[in-house]
Amino acid sequence: MSSSLENNTWMLSDLPPSSKPLGCKWISKKKMNVNGTIDKFKVRLFIQGFIQNHGVDYFDTYAPVARISTIRLLIALESIHNLVIHQMDVKIAFLNGELEEEVYMKNP
Repeated sequence: MSSSLENNTWMLSDLPPSSKPLGCKWISKKKMNVNGTIDKFKVRLFIQGFIQNHGVDYFDTYAPVARISTIRLLIALESIHNLVIHQMDVKIAFLNGELEEEVYMKNP
């Protein structure tokens, strides 16, 4: 399966001879109400990109990680200006990332 992310469509196509398809896996999750009853089921299809080889299948990786010098600077500014720092964790940082290459996946 090939992705064309410019217009957010997926299409079936033949696999080019020089590429290998990646596997996929369905992940299901139950969303519960406050009283413990099931509210809804959520299912996502994940591609198994961990089997790719650096320098062969991909060349660059990116991660939103701050350097320690940046964190120290922000803490210093917070203490000088009497500000409050809040921490948060982003679980879906790469969910809507844009790819420039084509990715081929086996049919689920």
